[in-house]
Amino acid sequence: MLGVPLSDRSFAIDDTATVTLPGGQRAHRDHVAQSEVIRREFHVVTDGVWCLVGNGLSNQTFIEGPDGIIAIDTGESTEEMREAIAELRAVTDRPIVAVLYTHFHYVCGTEAVFEDGGSREIPIWAHERVVDNRARAATEIAPAYGRGLLEQFAMALPADGPDGVVNVGLGFFYRNPAHAPFTSVFVPPTHTFGATASITVAGLPVEVTHAPSDADDSVTYWFPTLGVAVNNLVWPVLFNVYAIRGEEYRDPQVLVAGIDHLLALGADHLLATHGPPMSGREVIHERVTRYRDAIQFLWDQAVRLTNRGLFSADLGLAVQLPPECDDDNITAERYGVAEHHLRQIRSGLFGWFDGDESQLFPLPTAERSARLVAGFGGPAVVRSQADAALVADDLRWATELSTWLVRSEDDPADRQRLARCLRLIAERTPAANIRSWCLTRALALDGTIDTSRLFRHRFSRAQVLGAPPDRSVHILRVLVDPELAHGIDLRLAWCFSDGTVTGLHLRNSIACPTDGADADATVHCSIETWAELLTGRLALTAALADGSVTVEGDEDRVVGALGVFDVDGLRS
Repeated sequence: MLGVPLSDRSFAIDDTATVTLPGGQRAHRDHVAQSEVIRREFHVVTDGVWCLVGNGLSNQTFIEGPDGIIAIDTGESTEEMREAIAELRAVTDRPIVAVLYTHFHYVCGTEAVFEDGGSREIPIWAHERVVDNRARAATEIAPAYGRGLLEQFAMALPADGPDGVVNVGLGFFYRNPAHAPFTSVFVPPTHTFGATASITVAGLPVEVTHAPSDADDSVTYWFPTLGVAVNNLVWPVLFNVYAIRGEEYRDPQVLVAGIDHLLALGADHLLATHGPPMSGREVIHERVTRYRDAIQFLWDQAVRLTNRGLFSADLGLAVQLPPECDDDNITAERYGVAEHHLRQIRSGLFGWFDGDESQLFPLPTAERSARLVAGFGGPAVVRSQADAALVADDLRWATELSTWLVRSEDDPADRQRLARCLRLIAERTPAANIRSWCLTRALALDGTIDTSRLFRHRFSRAQVLGAPPDRSVHILRVLVDPELAHGIDLRLAWCFSDGTVTGLHLRNSIACPTDGADADATVHCSIETWAELLTGRLALTAALADGSVTVEGDEDRVVGALGVFDVDGLRS
């Protein structure tokens, strides 16, 4: 087995690289330097091509064709896109006649295009998976997805002080606070494509190539007559093979293939979803090749050392990017860290089990932590060692010892100690994701913020009313308490006042989605009442009493069945 050195690239071993900004924020100097890379600027890329950077997490790009302006990506809100259009209007009054989405992440500001006078009949182009991906993120996995966004993108951090936001790597914020209150409306595409397409938009020929990156619906748009490529492959930081918020595996081999295609285009101008544009064929080729090779390096070395038997934790520490990667922001660890990317590659190829015998059948976390604390001689000894490790800047060990104490006893003083460990890591990491995550977790540990609401499924009234009724009914399948559901066999239907019928079959401790046919019992109500129940504004017992919910069949049996779901309104 190979010996594994400790890495100081994920975070510095001391505070010599930590700086304090005028607002009091303490952060690694490279993390601070990223603010200059992503500074707010409306770039005039070439004649008829503009790109606004720094307005939000993503860019808004505009390309002029014979028939008018094409808008590419519309940001996180109507307000964000409205500001981008205001910049556009300073240079041209030509109408926006088409919208292109690079992937499903930044598509909620399209209403601003209509406000600007764009017809609601204009074509909106996107990959065929965009609609499904939008729905997935807002349905079954919504609690974990939303919690991850909050932690990774500094959404709970203060503006100033040691914990204050500096930037979030790809932009200055997930949503620009100057745009609040936010109006986010997803306007679905009117035209979709799959692997490749040759289309004409605003009178311009456009070649479209499916190019998965951080989303499996990402595409590259190539405007051959302009020498312009718009992509979601090349970021202003080293690509995030692993996102600390949690995401599906982003296969570097697929990403590299997309970058190779991008390089083969020989673009004069390269615009991306994030970061400033690049111009000049030689510059683009040189920088993007280094970016591509850094990603291949991670995959190749992860496979090499996995074959040699390294465990996942050791694998992350055994490989460091070549030093020259720090010379260019697009290969620097200013967003995520290579240590995590390497582990994700191993997991993506082979799954969670890395051959460590102790992980085959581990103890419950709390019990394992309690046994480790006892084995070390008790809480006082572990606290003493954790404090000594903190003094010695041995943050990896101090953090592990502190987690044992928190998991086993959850004493407020132990939570403060762990928060201190995380704050020190946050101050010393060049990676925005890591700083944001550590500070958010520290604030939760010391009681500054309450994140408990993020660990339960929270239905939004607007989401329930804005989607087909079967979507919110079928989400219930991931809210089944198996102990309460044990022994129930019931075909349950919902009949809404608009005539929509859907259902669930409770059996074998699951809730299987159905179309409501052959039901043993049926719940009748309006979609508005259903939304009130799911959000907890109305109790099921009260709804049955006032007649806003009626049951066709055995009411007691239905009430018992609905009580198996982790929804307060259905249990009261």
